[in-house]
Amino acid sequence: MPRKRAAGYDNQRETIIEQAAALFARNGFAGTSMNEVALACGLSKASLYHYYTDKHQLLMTICEGHIDRLCALVDEVAQQDLPPEPRLRLLIQRFVEEYRDAQNEHRVLTEDVRFLTPDDQESILAGERKVVKAVADAMCAVRPELDRSRMAKPLAMLLFGMINWMFMWLKPDGELTHERMAVVVSDLLFGGIGAVGLDGVPRKKR
Repeated sequence: MPRKRAAGYDNQRETIIEQAAALFARNGFAGTSMNEVALACGLSKASLYHYYTDKHQLLMTICEGHIDRLCALVDEVAQQDLPPEPRLRLLIQRFVEEYRDAQNEHRVLTEDVRFLTPDDQESILAGERKVVKAVADAMCAVRPELDRSRMAKPLAMLLFGMINWMFMWLKPDGELTHERMAVVVSDLLFGGIGAVGLDGVPRKKR
């Protein structure tokens, strides 16, 4: 008969992931020990191993969870069947909101994924491809000629470049909020997307 999980098992797992993400983000994966994770969670090292077998499993759970949330975000926006511009604006808004609440997870994903096994790295990369493709497709819906010029993905990556590192300079208690900056990013994109020169495609006239 399978052993029953103790009450609060899932909550404890979430706490461990949150604390591990914070430690990895601050000290790096290589610079963090399982002892430190256990201490941050108020657990013994033996108790920590009851939830996660090793540090690599912790890392994979952090990265996979973050990517899964981004993929779910993409699916939720797609299900709303919005016109092209509102769809892209909503994607931007949701990404900014997600990164606001997952700064540690995002830093771990970008800096420590190299410590995963090749198979696990490929799994994470597949999720990242899905997210980038969703944004590239949304851009093509706004400006269809992006598709045949092969500029949709580079522009999607530039967009993520604006969003991904916002937490490095945007102060939580400052005048600018994440909600406001989501609008700024959208306005900047739509103010410039028509001006991007594409091989063989004339720029839009203003």
